[in-house]
Amino acid sequence: MPVLEVHLVEGDHAPAAIARLLEAASRRYAEVLESPLERIRAYATLHPREHWAVGGATGGAPAPYFTAIVLEGRPVEQRHRLLADLTDLLVDVLGATRSRVRGRIIQVPPDDWAIGGVPASGARRDEIAARGR
Repeated sequence: MPVLEVHLVEGDHAPAAIARLLEAASRRYAEVLESPLERIRAYATLHPREHWAVGGATGGAPAPYFTAIVLEGRPVEQRHRLLADLTDLLVDVLGATRSRVRGRIIQVPPDDWAIGGVPASGARRDEIAARGR
């Protein structure tokens, strides 16, 4: 289920650095969520510089943004660690300025997420129930 999307300005980072980021972020995401690595999906969306504004102006310093999607019910401590760890990776791997990195977690109800066409509430029933204990 876990999905990560990182938004970057096209041309600000070498393709190899973006690949390293996605690999490291996938491993960190799996570790924090205690989820099998093969379940993690990580994507980089590259935006043309003229389609990116910070503070109302285009062409400024890089300001990466990420969205992490998780099933509802994850403990707040786990979500906070995920926010911090993903920010650390953007700083460490891409050289982003920490204060310019933004991120959010979107919690999705298990009935509203499909795994192979089946709602996660059914496909992962035992795992979801275990988190609630």
